[in-house]
Amino acid sequence: MYKAPQARMRALVCRMRAARRDAGMVTSEYAMGIVAAVAFAVVLYKVVTSGQVSAQLQDIVKQALDARM
Repeated sequence: MYKAPQARMRALVCRMRAARRDAGMVTSEYAMGIVAAVAFAVVLYKVVTSGQVSAQLQDIVKQALDARM
């Protein structure tokens, strides 16, 4: 009579224990995501501050500011 609720309780406890074992993986995944985002930001910064791109961006801004409305 009490076997079904006990089996459900055991299954619930097992799932909770398994969830605790994986808790550290979430933190490492966030850390890898942050490292990847920083690396992408560094590459993007290098591209934007290069001579050709910087000159083109300045030309675009000058054209936008000189436009008549």
